[in-house]
Amino acid sequence: MDVGAIGEDEFERLVVAELDLLPDDMVDGLENVAFVVEDRPDDGTLDLLGLYDGVDLTRRGDYGFGELPDRIILYREPHLAAVESLDELRDEIHVTLVHEIGHYYGFDDDRLHELGWA
Repeated sequence: MDVGAIGEDEFERLVVAELDLLPDDMVDGLENVAFVVEDRPDDGTLDLLGLYDGVDLTRRGDYGFGELPDRIILYREPHLAAVESLDELRDEIHVTLVHEIGHYYGFDDDRLHELGWA
């Protein structure tokens, strides 16, 4: 399969499949979070694979009912540009999901590495 030819629908299916494989203790605490697939970041580059857009748990305060959901965005085109096979794509999606979920919990990159999440 030509990885570069993977369209939006197939990429979304891969994201959902990888999300389903994550450990329960990682995803059970997620509240008011939407997982979104976009082609590219707003700046049009291929440098960013994912983004956590929201207020992490350590800074939420009065965050609650009626708030728009936080978003975890995975960018399809940067992922496709970074890999050469479907297995590599699955791995990269997995790593990106774990990384961005970690930011939801308020973990910086150093803490993500300490936990083995990145």
